[in-house]
Amino acid sequence: MIPVRYTRTAIALHWLIALLVVAAFPLGVYMADLALSPLKLRLISYHKWLGVTVFLLFLARLAWRVGHVPPPLPGSMPLWQRQAAHGLHFLLYLLLFAIPLSGWLMSSAKGFQTVYLGVLPLPGLIVKDKALGDQLRQVHEALNLTLLVLLLAHAGAALKHHFIEHDGILARMLPFLEKGASR
Repeated sequence: MIPVRYTRTAIALHWLIALLVVAAFPLGVYMADLALSPLKLRLISYHKWLGVTVFLLFLARLAWRVGHVPPPLPGSMPLWQRQAAHGLHFLLYLLLFAIPLSGWLMSSAKGFQTVYLGVLPLPGLIVKDKALGDQLRQVHEALNLTLLVLLLAHAGAALKHHFIEHDGILARMLPFLEKGASR
Protein backbone atom coordinates (compact mmCIF):
# COMPACT_ATOMS: atom_id res chain seq x y z
CA MET A 1 0.00 0.00 0.00
CA ILE A 2 1.31 3.43 -0.95
CA PRO A 3 1.27 5.86 2.01
CA VAL A 4 -0.49 9.22 1.68
CA ARG A 5 1.62 10.86 4.39
CA TYR A 6 4.76 10.25 6.36
CA THR A 7 4.70 7.91 9.35
CA ARG A 8 4.37 9.35 12.84
CA THR A 9 7.97 8.39 13.52
CA ALA A 10 9.21 10.19 10.38
CA ILE A 11 7.12 13.25 11.26
CA ALA A 12 8.42 13.32 14.84
CA LEU A 13 12.04 12.96 13.71
CA HIS A 14 11.59 15.64 11.02
CA TRP A 15 10.20 18.25 13.42
CA LEU A 16 12.56 17.39 16.26
CA ILE A 17 15.58 17.74 13.96
CA ALA A 18 14.14 20.99 12.57
CA LEU A 19 13.67 22.39 16.08
CA LEU A 20 17.22 21.47 17.10
CA VAL A 21 18.72 22.95 13.92
CA VAL A 22 16.74 26.15 14.48
CA ALA A 23 18.21 26.29 18.01
CA ALA A 24 21.77 25.35 17.05
CA PHE A 25 22.18 27.77 14.14
CA PRO A 26 21.64 31.09 15.94
CA LEU A 27 23.52 29.78 18.97
CA GLY A 28 26.50 29.04 16.72
CA VAL A 29 26.32 32.47 15.12
CA TYR A 30 26.04 34.21 18.50
CA MET A 31 28.85 32.35 20.24
CA ALA A 32 31.30 32.46 17.33
CA ASP A 33 32.40 36.04 17.93
CA LEU A 34 32.27 36.07 21.73
CA ALA A 35 35.52 36.61 23.60
CA LEU A 36 36.82 33.51 25.34
CA SER A 37 34.97 33.28 28.65
CA PRO A 38 33.13 30.75 30.80
CA LEU A 39 29.91 31.78 29.01
CA LYS A 40 31.41 31.11 25.58
CA LEU A 41 32.71 27.70 26.69
CA ARG A 42 29.28 26.80 28.08
CA LEU A 43 27.54 27.91 24.86
CA ILE A 44 30.04 25.92 22.78
CA SER A 45 29.17 22.85 24.86
CA TYR A 46 25.45 23.41 24.31
CA HIS A 47 26.04 23.89 20.58
CA LYS A 48 28.02 20.65 20.42
CA TRP A 49 25.30 18.79 22.33
CA LEU A 50 22.73 20.04 19.86
CA GLY A 51 24.96 19.02 16.94
CA VAL A 52 25.57 15.51 18.28
CA THR A 53 21.84 15.11 18.98
CA VAL A 54 20.98 16.24 15.44
CA PHE A 55 23.53 13.76 14.10
CA LEU A 56 22.08 10.88 16.14
CA LEU A 57 18.49 11.77 15.21
CA PHE A 58 19.53 12.09 11.57
CA LEU A 59 20.97 8.56 11.69
CA ALA A 60 17.69 7.34 13.22
CA ARG A 61 15.74 9.18 10.52
CA LEU A 62 17.92 7.69 7.80
CA ALA A 63 17.49 4.18 9.23
CA TRP A 64 13.72 4.71 9.42
CA ARG A 65 13.64 6.08 5.87
CA VAL A 66 15.40 2.96 4.52
CA GLY A 67 12.60 0.78 5.82
CA HIS A 68 9.62 3.04 5.17
CA VAL A 69 8.63 4.36 1.77
CA PRO A 70 7.72 8.05 1.83
CA PRO A 71 4.46 9.17 0.25
CA PRO A 72 4.79 9.91 -3.44
CA LEU A 73 4.66 13.44 -4.75
CA PRO A 74 1.47 14.29 -6.65
CA GLY A 75 1.47 13.16 -10.27
CA SER A 76 0.16 16.62 -11.17
CA MET A 77 3.46 18.12 -10.05
CA PRO A 78 5.77 18.85 -13.00
CA LEU A 79 8.68 16.44 -13.37
CA TRP A 80 11.26 19.19 -12.80
CA GLN A 81 9.64 20.05 -9.46
CA ARG A 82 9.63 16.39 -8.36
CA GLN A 83 13.30 16.11 -9.34
CA ALA A 84 14.11 19.38 -7.53
CA ALA A 85 12.30 18.14 -4.42
CA HIS A 86 14.24 14.86 -4.43
CA GLY A 87 17.52 16.72 -5.03
CA LEU A 88 16.79 19.18 -2.23
CA HIS A 89 15.97 16.36 0.20
CA PHE A 90 19.19 14.58 -0.77
CA LEU A 91 21.21 17.74 -0.11
CA LEU A 92 19.47 18.31 3.24
CA TYR A 93 20.28 14.75 4.29
CA LEU A 94 23.87 15.20 3.15
CA LEU A 95 24.22 18.41 5.17
CA LEU A 96 22.63 16.87 8.28
CA PHE A 97 25.48 14.37 8.13
CA ALA A 98 28.30 16.69 7.05
CA ILE A 99 27.65 19.63 9.38
CA PRO A 100 27.88 17.77 12.71
CA LEU A 101 30.83 15.79 11.36
CA SER A 102 32.64 18.98 10.29
CA GLY A 103 32.03 20.47 13.74
CA TRP A 104 33.41 17.35 15.43
CA LEU A 105 36.44 17.38 13.13
CA MET A 106 36.97 21.09 13.83
CA SER A 107 36.81 20.54 17.59
CA SER A 108 39.26 17.66 17.30
CA ALA A 109 41.69 19.71 15.19
CA LYS A 110 41.50 22.60 17.64
CA GLY A 111 42.22 20.21 20.50
CA PHE A 112 38.83 20.50 22.23
CA GLN A 113 37.14 17.25 23.13
CA THR A 114 33.39 16.94 22.71
CA VAL A 115 31.75 15.62 25.88
CA TYR A 116 28.16 14.80 24.98
CA LEU A 117 25.72 16.17 27.56
CA GLY A 118 28.69 16.71 29.85
CA VAL A 119 29.03 12.99 30.61
CA LEU A 120 30.01 11.03 27.49
CA PRO A 121 33.44 11.94 26.07
CA LEU A 122 33.61 11.42 22.33
CA PRO A 123 36.93 10.50 20.77
CA GLY A 124 38.89 13.02 18.76
CA LEU A 125 38.68 12.21 15.07
CA ILE A 126 41.97 13.81 14.01
CA VAL A 127 45.12 15.08 15.64
CA LYS A 128 45.40 18.64 16.90
CA ASP A 129 46.31 21.02 14.07
CA LYS A 130 45.42 24.70 14.47
CA ALA A 131 45.60 25.53 10.75
CA LEU A 132 43.36 22.58 9.88
CA GLY A 133 40.99 23.60 12.68
CA ASP A 134 40.70 27.08 11.17
CA GLN A 135 40.00 25.60 7.73
CA LEU A 136 37.40 23.25 9.19
CA ARG A 137 35.71 26.21 10.89
CA GLN A 138 35.32 27.83 7.47
CA VAL A 139 33.93 24.59 6.06
CA HIS A 140 31.53 24.24 9.00
CA GLU A 141 30.31 27.83 8.54
CA ALA A 142 29.90 27.45 4.76
CA LEU A 143 27.96 24.21 5.18
CA ASN A 144 25.69 25.89 7.73
CA LEU A 145 25.01 28.83 5.44
CA THR A 146 24.20 26.39 2.65
CA LEU A 147 21.83 24.56 5.00
CA LEU A 148 20.11 27.83 5.86
CA VAL A 149 19.50 28.63 2.18
CA LEU A 150 18.22 25.11 1.47
CA LEU A 151 15.95 25.13 4.54
CA LEU A 152 14.44 28.42 3.42
CA ALA A 153 13.85 26.94 -0.05
CA HIS A 154 12.36 23.78 1.53
CA ALA A 155 9.99 25.75 3.79
CA GLY A 156 9.13 28.16 0.98
CA ALA A 157 8.26 25.32 -1.37
CA ALA A 158 6.11 23.62 1.29
CA LEU A 159 4.23 26.87 1.94
CA LYS A 160 3.79 27.49 -1.79
CA HIS A 161 2.29 24.03 -2.21
CA HIS A 162 -0.02 24.60 0.73
CA PHE A 163 -1.23 28.13 0.04
CA ILE A 164 -1.00 28.36 -3.75
CA GLU A 165 -1.13 24.82 -5.17
CA HIS A 166 -3.44 23.38 -2.47
CA ASP A 167 -2.05 19.92 -3.30
CA GLY A 168 -1.64 18.44 0.18
CA ILE A 169 2.16 18.38 0.17
CA LEU A 170 2.45 20.09 3.55
CA ALA A 171 -0.29 17.88 5.06
CA ARG A 172 1.96 14.87 4.48
CA MET A 173 4.21 16.24 7.24
CA LEU A 174 1.46 18.08 9.17
CA PRO A 175 -1.52 15.67 9.12
CA PHE A 176 -3.81 18.11 10.97
CA LEU A 177 -3.84 20.16 7.74
CA GLU A 178 -5.55 17.37 5.80
CA LYS A 179 -8.95 18.30 4.45
CA GLY A 180 -11.62 16.96 6.75
CA ALA A 181 -9.19 16.41 9.64
CA SER A 182 -10.99 16.69 12.95
CA ARG A 183 -9.98 19.71 14.95
